[in-house]
Amino acid sequence: MTAPVDISICICTFRRPVLLDRLLTALTEQVCDGLRVEVVVVDNDPAGSAAELLRDWQSRMAMPLHARHETTPNIARARNAAVHAAQGEWVLFIDDDETPDADWIRKLAQTQRRYDADAVFAPVLPRYRDDTPAWIRRGDFFNRRRFATGSVITTKDARTGNVLIRRSKLMAVAGPEGGPFDADFGRTGAEDTMLFRDMLAHGARFVWCDEATVSEEVPAQRANLNWLLRRSYRLGQTYVLSEIARLGGMRRFLRATRLGARALVQLPVAAGVALLALPFSRIASIRWLRITLAQCGKLSALLGHRYHEYGN
Repeated sequence: MTAPVDISICICTFRRPVLLDRLLTALTEQVCDGLRVEVVVVDNDPAGSAAELLRDWQSRMAMPLHARHETTPNIARARNAAVHAAQGEWVLFIDDDETPDADWIRKLAQTQRRYDADAVFAPVLPRYRDDTPAWIRRGDFFNRRRFATGSVITTKDARTGNVLIRRSKLMAVAGPEGGPFDADFGRTGAEDTMLFRDMLAHGARFVWCDEATVSEEVPAQRANLNWLLRRSYRLGQTYVLSEIARLGGMRRFLRATRLGARALVQLPVAAGVALLALPFSRIASIRWLRITLAQCGKLSALLGHRYHEYGN
């Protein structure tokens, strides 16, 4: 009989072979402290563009590597395929454009044991190219909030870019449709928000590990104002959609009405501050402009528009 697996590292990839190769190389350098680790990679490109690279890695990687192909471009479906293929007690999600530090797995495992957590979240740090504009670096647009190790985390700071999750807790919220990620959010985003909201409702405990860092490349197509504004618009949409998704009837109507009214008030205020700040600070003006676009996203979501960030 084969030995049980402790941790399944789950990666979903979509047409980024160079970055995926870098990630798999970094995984070979991990300090695992005797933990039995496997790798599961789900290629979400209908053309299966990662197949050749994965076959090459399967032939030479010390860790078992399992390759799957999800032909429908949908990040939730790809993540579900990874979870169902995983054999470990724990599922460790990392994105295909991220690279972990050498003691990444050890730090996450130590924090989980110390705090008896069902999920351990950790930082994703931006990795800038040499040609990244200076204002992007100064604006700190790609850094996320960090916390002291052991801090309790809510859905506001929970994401799948760098997280260790007890697999049994994932399967507990999977539901009859297959899950655990909601495929209705698989092209818009917020599928991870919905998952972690469901897990918290089932009594899961989330904590932070500030030492288990990974870095994420900021490509040229993201290091610009257009992408930042589109991202804010999309986040505004997914915030509203995730807030009303599990509500029905009058509760849904009332929550949507409150969110829409608040966005209608915030939109002209944010736009005005963005305009007033422009002569004094470009970065401050852009921050308020992003808030403006987030309100536009909220309102458009309530009117039925959907911005699809994934699968294009």
